[in-house]
Amino acid sequence: MVEQRYATLVRRAAYSAIAVAVCLILMKLYAWLVTHSNAMLATSTDSLLDLSASLVNFFMLRIALSPPDHDHKFGHGKAESLTGLAQSAFVLGSAILLVLHGIEATLSPTPIERSIVAVVVSILSVIITALLVAFQYYVVKQTKSTAIKADALHYQSDIAMNFGVLVSLLLSSSLFPEVDGIFTIAVGIWLMIGAVQIAKQSVDDLMDKELPDDEVASIKAIIANHERHLGFHQLKTRKSGYLRFIQFHLKMPNAMPLSEAHRIGEDIAIEIRAKLAPAEVLIHHDPT
Repeated sequence: MVEQRYATLVRRAAYSAIAVAVCLILMKLYAWLVTHSNAMLATSTDSLLDLSASLVNFFMLRIALSPPDHDHKFGHGKAESLTGLAQSAFVLGSAILLVLHGIEATLSPTPIERSIVAVVVSILSVIITALLVAFQYYVVKQTKSTAIKADALHYQSDIAMNFGVLVSLLLSSSLFPEVDGIFTIAVGIWLMIGAVQIAKQSVDDLMDKELPDDEVASIKAIIANHERHLGFHQLKTRKSGYLRFIQFHLKMPNAMPLSEAHRIGEDIAIEIRAKLAPAEVLIHHDPT
């Protein structure tokens, strides 16, 4: 049931991101064609990047959500982390191009025509993107999806970016024409920072980094609250896509019947799975 809800939410988030990205690209490209604003070109490029990343998300999530098979008995969840790496590459390449274009625009600024069109498009972009980001973070809160969280980072930066475009348009049309190129450079640097963050999170998942401290603390507390065992050791945790993997050794009295030891371990596993669902829990019983 948990897995089905996870799949439904992340699919809806992926569909929504693609639809929003297409809408934003069409609006921003039109505004760039009629205004020749470098800032509008920058935000159009970012939206093209968002669409590419969202499409990668969509196809990779289909793989990540597929059930375990003969060759992948732990499932396909790490496809989400591979998606994050692909997104970081998209972001970094786009950011470098924007910085180079911004430098050229700063050195040779050009006037912006019909800036009212760009202003209206920017305001609409902020509203549409804010609604998408709110939904994405709701999905992230419910699922802890790395792919959706990475996608939300792109669109979250879009909100700040479009506010910056508004300021850039107002200043470059009258007081400070170079601000159009300067803003483009700032957007490129912003995206570079985001690319590093996405790549780090993806690598952490691929390298089987331990679960967050609060989740590990919850596991330890659940084990400690159960009686009749003599302690535990070798606790190991990791996350692959939506699924957490938890394993540890549970010390049991040597004279305790195996069936009783198994029942105690199963009670602990059930409570951990309920707290950190979806999760797989593997317990090795050590007679002491």
